[in-house]
Amino acid sequence: MSIFNKLFGKKPNKTSNKSSSEERGKHMPKIELPIDEKFMVEFKENGGKFLYCSEISEVTSNFKSILAENNWENKSACILNKDLKKLFKNENIKISNSHVNTDFFITDIEALVAEVGALLISSNQIAEIKINQYPKDIVVFAKTSQIVKNIGEGLTDIKAKNKPRIPTNITTIKNFKVNENKDNKDFLTYGSNAKNVYLLLLEDL
Repeated sequence: MSIFNKLFGKKPNKTSNKSSSEERGKHMPKIELPIDEKFMVEFKENGGKFLYCSEISEVTSNFKSILAENNWENKSACILNKDLKKLFKNENIKISNSHVNTDFFITDIEALVAEVGALLISSNQIAEIKINQYPKDIVVFAKTSQIVKNIGEGLTDIKAKNKPRIPTNITTIKNFKVNENKDNKDFLTYGSNAKNVYLLLLEDL
């Protein structure tokens, strides 16, 4: 069962879960979570805001809610992806091709990394500009099929999808607690600051 059925379906029985856990014993290895559930746990732990969408109409509906929550109506949004420009062209925002002097950034991603709850992006999304030069507020559109187990798997997917020209400027975003501004030691997160991220995740599996 996917994490989305767990989130929006029948609530688990706490008593039975506790009994099952006790039966396994203290020294038994931990049960490994499915990657979709692992991503959700880690992403939320990192401070990300998650909005599940079962169909494309829910993407635009949830996007409207994000705009209203942050008072972003009539604000400028940097959108580089042409498909996302079409998706949000009728929304109450000013679309810009530049990251400079814009209020927030709307983007797709290369992969969602379950192991660390991170977003994997490249020059396909941010050109040759460092992620810390983009607005701190980011709305991300992704699909459940883009969830991978770890960064290595994500890098393999990038290479496979972009032959013969592999994108550059590959990096991750995994600190979504903008007020804490924690330092990241991951070699893939050079120069990145905390970002306030809303993830619009479309179920496509």
